Amino acid sequence: MTDVTAGPDAIAQPGTTAERDLLPTATPARTRAAVRELLRPDRKLAVAGFGTMVIATAVGLLTQPLLGHIVDVVTEHRSPDALTWPAVALAGVAVVQGISTALGMSLVSRLGETALARLRELFVERALSLPLERLERAGSGDLNARVTRDVSRVADAVRTALPELARSGLSIVLTLAALAVLDWRFLLAALLAVPVQAHTARWYVRNAVPLYAKERIATGAQQQQLLDTIGGARTVRAYRRQDDHTRRVTERSRAAVELTMRGVRLVLRFYSRLHIAEYVGLAAVLVTGFLLVRSGAASVGTATAAALYFHSLFGPVNTALVLLDDAQSATAGLARLVGVVDEPAPAAAEHTDGRTTAGTGDPAVTGDPAVTLTGVSHAYVPGRPVLHGVDLEVRPKERVALVGTTGAGKTTLARLVAGLHRPEAGRVDVGGTEPDGSGRLVGLVTQEVHVFAGPLADDLRLARPDAGDEELRDALAAVGALAWAEALPEALDTVVGDGGHRLTADQAQQLALARLLLADPPVVVLDEATAEAGSSGARLLDEAAEQALQGRTALVVAHRLSQAAAADRVVVLSEGRVAEEGTHDELLAARGRYAALWQAWSDHRSPAAPH
Repeated sequence: MTDVTAGPDAIAQPGTTAERDLLPTATPARTRAAVRELLRPDRKLAVAGFGTMVIATAVGLLTQPLLGHIVDVVTEHRSPDALTWPAVALAGVAVVQGISTALGMSLVSRLGETALARLRELFVERALSLPLERLERAGSGDLNARVTRDVSRVADAVRTALPELARSGLSIVLTLAALAVLDWRFLLAALLAVPVQAHTARWYVRNAVPLYAKERIATGAQQQQLLDTIGGARTVRAYRRQDDHTRRVTERSRAAVELTMRGVRLVLRFYSRLHIAEYVGLAAVLVTGFLLVRSGAASVGTATAAALYFHSLFGPVNTALVLLDDAQSATAGLARLVGVVDEPAPAAAEHTDGRTTAGTGDPAVTGDPAVTLTGVSHAYVPGRPVLHGVDLEVRPKERVALVGTTGAGKTTLARLVAGLHRPEAGRVDVGGTEPDGSGRLVGLVTQEVHVFAGPLADDLRLARPDAGDEELRDALAAVGALAWAEALPEALDTVVGDGGHRLTADQAQQLALARLLLADPPVVVLDEATAEAGSSGARLLDEAAEQALQGRTALVVAHRLSQAAAADRVVVLSEGRVAEEGTHDELLAARGRYAALWQAWSDHRSPAAPH
């Protein structure tokens, strides 16, 4: 069970947004293949939807010949009774076309929504399986932009562009066929507009695809910079870097706006070229109709039907080409989603003795495991190491406290032990195997924990889905949380998290520790897990943490040195190296770094602070 957020070491190391190793983007060929894979399970629905749309479009194409017939009736001065059946037929066409169009659009929309839901599931599944260090290299802004903006673009395209494109495409094909049925010369005249439209479409796609891809990246970089600046606001102010961060935000925002405006100018030029194609095609059809009527090869009604057919192409052609804007934007977003879906899952770790540990399945650990770090070094950015050749052993059921100044590498070491990162050099061994970050072998609770939206009981059962109500109460009681949990409006059934009952910081930490007890990992890492508590809640959370650590091998990143004093052994980190190691009393007697930290901490404690 892991409650993890980015700690101070992780935030300080990755560098600027420009240095980010963004998550991959799929190639156009791979994106098309992914679409086919998503649609394959619903082939029958696709056939039904597009078949119905064909029927609706074909029925709708009867309108122009009926109107042409009415024109012939009028020009030939026939009896008014001759207008009855064309008028009734027009009404019937409208009804049948309306019903079949609605049904076809509904089926196509269902097809798109089903495929989109499948894509979302694959995306979330793969995103959750990616190593944390991979996500940190990319930056949370990149993943956030894909989860929000890209998913939204694809969803909008599925709900609007896909049905309309299907309808427009069918209308264009069948209308051209109808023109050929009237007279092949009408078709040739209409096709004069095609070169202009095709050139316009190719020009637009050639310019739009890379532009929208750049816009997605720029937007992700902008969001990442905003997250970095806002998330580290206190640090930014402390080091007086407001102007520098403001400049970075401005630069990233300006780049995103500039790309957006380039897109607007591109669309305006796109529309102007479409108008030229419409003029050329309609003029050609009218001239052809005039010549055919004058030669007696066609009636006025037939020429009228041809003109109406071509005029009816304005809507679907413009819709299809205009929707290229949405389609290209959605395609760029889709490629970014597929890129994450295709990101390789964490490979199994091959050890020198031939053993393999995979990212799934329970590690083969028996008894009470020890934690051993041998020559461990790690860097988030090449050339800027955070840990240097750390050797450390935590014996079975021993409690070791990590202390040191900010930036010493405590959080990084804790994450390596939890398996969230793999060391660049050296080895981390937990009970004879390498931790995989799954939380089954090593449980991690950090300073900031997440309260999942939903009933409190469901939040607890994330750690052990088969836990009964009594087991949930026992876990809450062990961490001192049962009283307030049962005092909630609906006790364990109370909805907590976003949109529900808000828990205090102390209560959220107790909830995380209760989940830890339910998960029951043999090794526990607490990374300043009680640091959020005020003086009134510190003793309560320390007691809760004490219960969570009972009988387990434990590594505690100590926020208060009282936690270090209660540990079996204290390890002092300085600039990524082990500076001192020993019991609390031994290190005080040595009068080294730990003794200085203890003296400074003791001098600044308030009289009411817990011991």
